[in-house]
Amino acid sequence: MTRPAAAVAEPGETKPTEIALAFDDNGLASIVFGHYDQNIARIERRLGVSANANGNQIVIRGPREASEQARRVFELLYERAKLGQPADEGDVEGAIEETAYQGTLFPGAFETTGDTFGQIKTRKRGVVRARNAAQDRYLAALHKHELVFAEGPAGTGKTWLAVGHAVWLLEQGLVERLILSRPAVEAGERLGFLPGDMKEKVDPYLRPIYDALYDFMDARMVERGIQTGMIEIAPLAFMRGRTLSKAAILLDEAQNATAMQMKMFLTRLGEGSRMMVNGDPSQTDLAPGQKSGLSEAIALLGRLEPIGHVRFRHGDVVRHDLVRQIVEAYETAKSTEAAKSTGRTDGEK
Repeated sequence: MTRPAAAVAEPGETKPTEIALAFDDNGLASIVFGHYDQNIARIERRLGVSANANGNQIVIRGPREASEQARRVFELLYERAKLGQPADEGDVEGAIEETAYQGTLFPGAFETTGDTFGQIKTRKRGVVRARNAAQDRYLAALHKHELVFAEGPAGTGKTWLAVGHAVWLLEQGLVERLILSRPAVEAGERLGFLPGDMKEKVDPYLRPIYDALYDFMDARMVERGIQTGMIEIAPLAFMRGRTLSKAAILLDEAQNATAMQMKMFLTRLGEGSRMMVNGDPSQTDLAPGQKSGLSEAIALLGRLEPIGHVRFRHGDVVRHDLVRQIVEAYETAKSTEAAKSTGRTDGEK
């Protein structure tokens, strides 16, 4: 447990606040501070404060509000370290985002019922919480709606959270099987003939789903589930003509589904099933002239009351801070190009 050793506020709003913290356990404090104090450095950069650690103590200096948030970040990371949870880059970013909301993820009904919809239990890392408000909204939508669309850039956790929720539904007995699917479309290149049987041909396209699944289930359980049909991982083309009942159904990389494929997939929903559709409209690998089924489905269905819709932004990227900057740079360039194009059109008129 953290102990505030001192909290001194200099008079005047322009002068910095100084907050001193001491942690009971030196080992846990070192986890919080990170290897070579890398977590401290990240918090300093993100919040605009300075923090100096000495043993199990740390002194934070900076603007009052930023210093208070930094204190909450360190305390939150320490409490999680006591539960055996890690404090890597992503965990630090998540703690920063969470403390920006004063820790009030899932307000109202979820708090009073004691449900933990804002977190997911993994096999390797224990309990993992939503790292930002968008992930929080996504998890809430997954619990509330039978069909949920999630759109946004790579690295925001859409696939990982959806697979985790699907496994949770299976473990709770709310569904009897998992059906995980992606369109089998190459990313801007043609791979030609692929050797092997059907499973070996489509596995490369579905590898990201396998990777996420192994975070939530033991590899032997995954293999056993596939053999018994409890877990089905298949390309989108295999969905036609089926009615999927009592299943958790995920369509990943949905921006690569055509309008016809998307309609076919959505109409597979059967009794007692939950469906999740994820994709990044800015990374469509369809042939020129083909319309993305994801964009069309969101436009047609996104505002219907029984359907959930969550949009992730570049600021919600949790994969790596550099990925966040890359996505932002591409979005800025796209907006600039669109503005120039509109200007030329207006000028021609």
